Amino acid sequence: MPTHDPRGERLAGVNDFPARAVVDLGAVRGNVRALAAHAPTAQVMAVVKADAYGHGLVPSALAALEGGATWLGTAQVPEALHLRRAGVTGARILTWLYAPGAPLREAVEADVDLSVASRWALDDVVAAAREAGRTARVHLKVDTGLGRNGLVPAQLPEVLTAALAAEAEGVVRVVGVWSHLAFADAPDHAVVAQQAGVFAEAVAAVEAAGARLEVRHLANSAATLTSPALHWDLVRPGIAVYGLSPVPQLGGPERFGLVPAMTFEAQLATVKPVPAGSGVSYGHEYVVPHDTVLGVVPVGYADGVPRHASGSAERWGGPVQVGGRRLGVAGRVCMDQVVLDLGPGATESAGDRVVLWGDGRDGGPTAQDWADVAGTISYELVTRLGARVPRTYVDSARVAAPAPSEGGGA
Repeated sequence: MPTHDPRGERLAGVNDFPARAVVDLGAVRGNVRALAAHAPTAQVMAVVKADAYGHGLVPSALAALEGGATWLGTAQVPEALHLRRAGVTGARILTWLYAPGAPLREAVEADVDLSVASRWALDDVVAAAREAGRTARVHLKVDTGLGRNGLVPAQLPEVLTAALAAEAEGVVRVVGVWSHLAFADAPDHAVVAQQAGVFAEAVAAVEAAGARLEVRHLANSAATLTSPALHWDLVRPGIAVYGLSPVPQLGGPERFGLVPAMTFEAQLATVKPVPAGSGVSYGHEYVVPHDTVLGVVPVGYADGVPRHASGSAERWGGPVQVGGRRLGVAGRVCMDQVVLDLGPGATESAGDRVVLWGDGRDGGPTAQDWADVAGTISYELVTRLGARVPRTYVDSARVAAPAPSEGGGA
């Protein structure tokens, strides 16, 4: 059920934690459709790592598949296994970040594709496939210039030779080659073209050696939206699946047909009048300039509200919407609460709805607005939302969707 009454500004049916993240699965579905339209020649892998960027792993994955994604991507092996155990069987899943000792046998048995970024990883995948008695599907990851996980081009021949030897035994199947971009959010940057060239050379080398690739993939959210030449066979949008722009300097999500899926809302707790000169929160970095009314919102940095979005005498902090008005956090963000200067004569009362971020279509704040104040990116805001903040699921395309019986986490 929706968590707020559309006829008013008080939260309805709240019995436990005084805040929640409302996730619109209809928006997730629509965002995937929009992304597919931006990359009509490629399949779409919806990246659902990090609990689907804080939106809930299983509900978001199912919505993305309904929107047309044919692949799902997770960073960690347990995330992929959680999806399979939850009954997500109608799509390919790729997982790519693991250390020695990861449950690779279980991944092979669950028909999860595995990325190989080093020789030891290939050896571990081969051993896991032999134990499972099943051929492992692998994607060779090439470090084309990001300097993170992946085979540098000089390492590729050795690992490729070993992978194809294992393929000849029926132990593995090399189905993909992939890489990740360092400057996708700056599509005209010279490094983008350099990485694209290195990637093309790696693909050519793998194919010349005899690998029968199913997919070659390079594009993340930003490249999906801005660089058609990099789409190859498969695009891997992450943050854009949830309606946030990976290139805010080029425009908000609406420019790309995206709608933010998460609304982070809370209730006002204490509401009280204070005289001019009263200090607010730790260190009194904000002092009220006149008689006013303060309101306490019972969420803080333990719940994902960034402390860097604190307010002071020189600036409002993180933006919130109360009763149709846009205000900013007054004083320091605390572990469990923030304070608002509601202004003289404010009529709000305890229980009234406060929106910290949402889709912004009614003029309210967005995750990008908070990111701008805190000096970070919207990705960090939604993925760091605290575990004690419940996720509630609605569906703008189907009126309402019940919350799944499982929590949506990995």
